[in-house]
Formats: sequence, structure tokens, C-alpha cells
Amino acid sequence: MTAPARRGLEEAERVELTVDAVAPGGHCVARVDGQVVFVRHALPGERVVAEVTELHRGFARADAVEILVASPDRVEPPCPYARPGRCGGCDLQHVAPAAQLDWKISVVREQLTRLGGLSEGQVDALDPRVAALPGGPLGWRSRVRYTVDGAGRAGLLKHRSHQVVPVDRCLIAHPAIQELPVLLPSGARWPDADAVETVASTGGDVSVTAFAEGAPTPISGPAEVRETAAGREWRLPASSFWQVHPAAADALVGAVLDLLDPRPGETAWDLYGGAGLFAAALAGRVGDARITLVESAGQGVAAARESLADLPGVEVVAARVETALSRRRVTGPVDLVVLDPPRSGAGAPVVRHIVDAGPRAVAYVACDPAAFARDVRVFTGLGWRLAALRGFDLFPMTQHVELVGLFLPPVGC
Repeated sequence: MTAPARRGLEEAERVELTVDAVAPGGHCVARVDGQVVFVRHALPGERVVAEVTELHRGFARADAVEILVASPDRVEPPCPYARPGRCGGCDLQHVAPAAQLDWKISVVREQLTRLGGLSEGQVDALDPRVAALPGGPLGWRSRVRYTVDGAGRAGLLKHRSHQVVPVDRCLIAHPAIQELPVLLPSGARWPDADAVETVASTGGDVSVTAFAEGAPTPISGPAEVRETAAGREWRLPASSFWQVHPAAADALVGAVLDLLDPRPGETAWDLYGGAGLFAAALAGRVGDARITLVESAGQGVAAARESLADLPGVEVVAARVETALSRRRVTGPVDLVVLDPPRSGAGAPVVRHIVDAGPRAVAYVACDPAAFARDVRVFTGLGWRLAALRGFDLFPMTQHVELVGLFLPPVGC
């Protein structure tokens, strides 16, 4: 007698499945009766029992809640909250540190071929690798924003949820942040706050700020913190953007300078320039040649103008990058471009403006492989090539990876 056809998956259903390749977002791919399932807390090759957490047209999401056949790369997560149904901040605590780097390389390669339009041979020629930063996989995060629940307890969010998981410690947080009396073991409650932001800066400042309906209230420590990188010091509001790994800024500066090889007298654009990290580093190589930094965030603009005031060649333009380029507030020709866009990427209009300006090289700093790959396709469609690529593990224990790519124009241009 023929067995009846299996019904579709249902939310909260548990199914036994074999896990396949890694996928973007901290998942692995699996299939149940031909239906794609994106599984968290799993590793390629494992046999697991997975609990369905979401149903979508054409695919489902699930958590591996029981490991039947484990991968040799599986380890016990050091944090008790890095489990199915609990904190969603760390995607890869169940993965050995070396295997986390391989995981991220696999995602980068897949995005470059699927979204970037590069062939396997072109990706092989780039030899993409992800380098670990000093300090190990725990205790690195120098900025942690906790969300406050209805009972006034600070915690972290579940994966793809607004539900707060109260925690007594975050193990990837900087040690100085872990010692702050912000979480429940200290008896801390935040009845009037929506979020609590903590900072342990590279300049040695430790700060706590509470937020209610977006408005900050300083709780302890300085409202303005010091950050050090590229041989300089920056002073900026505690709530403004800065790289969250203490070694990240210098690692990225080193890669950008190495790939661009700036020469005395060359002009440059630092697009999405923030507080001026790359502009300052470029100025150290090109001298007093013109460097134009474009940034739209008011805090970043103010920090750049204050911190780079001693560099006469640097001009800070307060504007959205696409607006500044399209309205010719920034004009070519230019020799070098540093492109450090938000997670959504630069986008085709910005890339076209850069190509039209005729630089000899572009260094692209990317925090999202998918957005980077889409911009790779735009560059290559305009005749440029991705000549080099480096990856950095700025966010250990998570699925995130930072990339620095070098784009060069067609030969003869």
C-alpha cells in the first residue's frame, strides 16, 4: 500500500533532518520532502531534530533542538543564553573558532558567485580568507545596547523577535562592560528606559547611557568618549558610531592603506567617512593633498571636524553621499576612493558616480557580504574588476564578517 503524501510543515513541529551547507544569516540549509528549511544552531553534515519556528512561502525556519549526529566542529556554547529560544545575538557559539572562519568564507564565496556574478575561478583567484583579530572570541564587544523589558530588566533580544531575554552577563561584552551594574545580578532595574547603552572605549572611558523614546540620559561615565586608532585620538559622543571590536579600526586602516598604496600628492574621497578614520590615515600618506570626507550623520560630522582640524587638506562635507555626488558638491578628478557604506551597500548610482570620476583605485569596506556582492556586480558591469579581497572576523561568535575589497579600472584607463 502506498504511504500517504506528507503534509506540509507546521509551526512548532519537530522534524528529523540532515543539515547541508551554510547560508547567510547564521543558518544552514536543509530540506524536508523538498521544502527548504533554514536551520540555526546546526552545522553542515549533522543529523538533528529541528523545531520549526517560522513558515514562509517556499521555505521555513527552524532551530536544532537535539543533535543526533554531531559535526567534529561542534563545541559546547560558552554562554548559557546562546541556545534555541534564548538570546539571538550570537549565531555561532556552537561552532569551534577556526570553523567559524571557514563558515564565513563559505558565505562570502557563495554571495560573490550568486549575487556578484563572479565565476568560481574568479573567486578562487581572489583566495578569500577571514583573519581573526587579537583577543579571542569572547570579551571583545566594546559597545553593547541592552533592551529593557516591561518589568524594567535589561537584556538582549531573541532571534528575529522583539522579545527581551533578561541576562545576567554577556560573554562577548568587553570585561569593563561585564562589570557594570546594568543587569539583574546587581539588582539594576530601568523602569523609565527603553534601552541601556554601554561603552568601553579604546581610550579607557567607560560610559552608560539610558534611552527613553530615543532621548539619551547619561547615567555614568563621560558623555564624550575617547577612541584611539591610526596613531590619533578621536573624541565623540558615547552613543555615536565606532567600530565595536577594539582592534577593528587599526585592522581596517592597515588593509585600506596596503591595498590603495597612497602616494604623496594624491587626492582622495572618504565616502561615508564617519568620524574621519580613513581620511586621517590617508592624510598621513598623501600629505596636504585634498581629501574630501562625506558623512550625513551629525555626530560623525562634528567628530570629524573636531578631530581632523589639524589636517589642512581634509574637507568635511555634511551630506548624504549620493546627494553630494549627484549635486556635484564633491567633484573629480580624484585619485583614490575609500567607500565604507552602511549595511545596505553603496548602490548603483554611487558606484557610477565613482567610476565617472576616474580614480586609479577604490577600497571598499563592507559589513555585509550580500550588499558588497551586489555592488561588485555593478563595478564589473562598468568594466572594473575586484582585484583583491580580505576578510576580518570583527564579530566573533556571530555570523557577521567585514570585508575590504580593492577595485581597479580597466587596463589603460
